[in-house]
Amino acid sequence: MTTALHLAKSDDLPKLSALVAAFHAESGIEISDEARTNGLAPLLNGIPHGAAYLLGPARAPVGYVIVSFGWSVEFGGMDGFVDELYLRPAVRGRGIATEVLLALPKALAEAGMKAIHLEVAADNATAQSLYERTGFRTRDGYRLMTRVL
Repeated sequence: MTTALHLAKSDDLPKLSALVAAFHAESGIEISDEARTNGLAPLLNGIPHGAAYLLGPARAPVGYVIVSFGWSVEFGGMDGFVDELYLRPAVRGRGIATEVLLALPKALAEAGMKAIHLEVAADNATAQSLYERTGFRTRDGYRLMTRVL
């Protein structure tokens, strides 16, 4: 893989937070800086429920991917959910996301993960094409549903 994936640590919080804020602004996700930090900091401090990876050079990352961990009886063990994937607009279209979405599942499978999921907007054909090229498939008869608590 030519795109470096770095497991983010606590001292990466400022870099990661800036990238997440850029993604949220681009996507219209309204969240306070405090709430964003509360969501990110535990991932960088070793919480066992997920991990954040910086993409590209460690000193000046060009994006990030966050995976949350779960458990699935149906899939026979640990599963994961790509919570967020973001690349700076200037580096899009270079195959970085494709590399990440091919390499990351392999690494997670080697660590025992049985399945990885993600969601995509129904009207985002570009992202759907990316996800399909990297092995993700819609599950017939299933639709992701959410209840905010």
